[in-house]
Amino acid sequence: MAAMIATISSTDGNLLHVICPGTMFFFFFCALLMFTNGGNNARRHVSRFNGLYFLEKWRGKKIMFVGDSLSSNQWISLTCLIHSWVPNSKYKVFRSDGLSSVTFEEYGVTILLYRTPFLVDLVNDNKAGRILKLDTIHNGRAWRGMDMLIFNTWHWWTHTGRSQPWDYIQEGNKLYKNMNRLIAFYKGLTTWARWVLRFVDPSRTKVFFQDISPTHYEGRDWWQPSKSCAGETQPFFGTRYPAGTPLEWVVVNKVLSRIKKPVYLLDVTLLSQYRKDAHPSHYSGNHGGTDCSHWCLPGLPDTWNQLLYAALFS
Repeated sequence: MAAMIATISSTDGNLLHVICPGTMFFFFFCALLMFTNGGNNARRHVSRFNGLYFLEKWRGKKIMFVGDSLSSNQWISLTCLIHSWVPNSKYKVFRSDGLSSVTFEEYGVTILLYRTPFLVDLVNDNKAGRILKLDTIHNGRAWRGMDMLIFNTWHWWTHTGRSQPWDYIQEGNKLYKNMNRLIAFYKGLTTWARWVLRFVDPSRTKVFFQDISPTHYEGRDWWQPSKSCAGETQPFFGTRYPAGTPLEWVVVNKVLSRIKKPVYLLDVTLLSQYRKDAHPSHYSGNHGGTDCSHWCLPGLPDTWNQLLYAALFS
């Protein structure tokens, strides 16, 4: 039986692979139970997520998710997973424009969400309008001083037409009306990588990058061209996802491979590709149309956080 792998990897050479049998049933369950440490064939057990243990180990710390609405998916999942372990513990919720946080007061643990869809700057210019600046990150001032950072971006890079949130793309002093999105993504992510190299102290801050979260609008990705995620109630079953590896996944891995500081990749892409059944779609009263981008909660992001937990404590 073929194996599937969910990978948590570090740019300093440390790898954590979750290796599972070829069926999705075994994949999701053994992904929560075991991993193989890179360079070491000894198989170990991954502890079940324990929110109380998480709070004790990260007592007095600040954890920040930085990115788009997929970061919000994972942030909500993590705070709910932890709260389910300490339901009577006092907590405080803070929300403002672009920043949200949940503080578990008894433990002094604050888990924040900083909304910035591109990581690089999106600014308003009186003359040119909305400009996506590929080589600046002024927002990064708010990310400093954290004990853990979990970054994410890609979802909004693909938007065109009326849903495109910029009028121009800027690199250096040049403005572009448009640019190949993968190239723009690579340039923006490279700017983020430079920010990590300049401002992150690995002795204090642990850095993760949440890999590409796939969409399921196109049924041809799983050999059913007339369908989307709407109405899907079963994951894709098979040993190989038909759509293959997304090019944006290649971009992320290329950029991370060049960072000289440890950045841990939460490689959730393949695992998530199989879950065409896990989107809100038309099942949620909060969505006017079909949503095949975000994820139900409880749901798949809980598995992402189990992998995060394994990377931190296994």
